[in-house]
Amino acid sequence: MLLDPMPGGLQPSTARRLGVSAIGALMAGAAVLFVEIHVYFWIAVGSAVGGIARYWCSGIAARLLGETFPWGTLLINIVGSFIIGFFGTLTGPDGRIFVGSTARQFVMVGICGGFTTFSSFSLQSLNLVNDGQWVMAGSYVGASVALCLIGVWAGYALAVALNALRFS
Repeated sequence: MLLDPMPGGLQPSTARRLGVSAIGALMAGAAVLFVEIHVYFWIAVGSAVGGIARYWCSGIAARLLGETFPWGTLLINIVGSFIIGFFGTLTGPDGRIFVGSTARQFVMVGICGGFTTFSSFSLQSLNLVNDGQWVMAGSYVGASVALCLIGVWAGYALAVALNALRFS
C-alpha cells in the first residue's frame, strides 16, 4: 500500500470540494492510520524474519559454494520468487486458501521483501562489472532474471494446480 499525500487518502483539493476542513481530513486520516498500524507492525515483523533468513541462507551458501560468485543472493532470489508466486496465487481471490490481507502482506511484503535481495543483487552486479568480470556479471544478471522468472512461474503453477484439486 502506498501512502497518500494526506493520511486516509483524502487529498486537500478533494477535502475542499467535499466541504471538509483540512483538520477534519487529518483527523480522519489519523484514525485510518491508527486502525492500520497493526498492518505495519506485521510487515515489520515479516521483514525481520525475512532478513534473518536471508543472512542465514547467504552464510550457508558462502560456506558451501564459496564467495567468488554471489550464489547465496541468486538462490535467495529464486526461492523468494517461488514463494511469492506460490503464496500469492494460493491465497489470492481464486486461491484454495483464504488468508486475510494482513497475513498476505506479512508474507509477501514483509517476509519476501526482507528475504529477497534485489538491492544486494544490483550492488554485486556492479561490483563484478567494476572488477572487470563482465562475463560473470552478465551471467549473474541473466541467470537471476531467468531463474527468478522460472521460480515465480513454478510457484504460481503449483498453486494453480493445488487450487484446482477437489477434495471430497
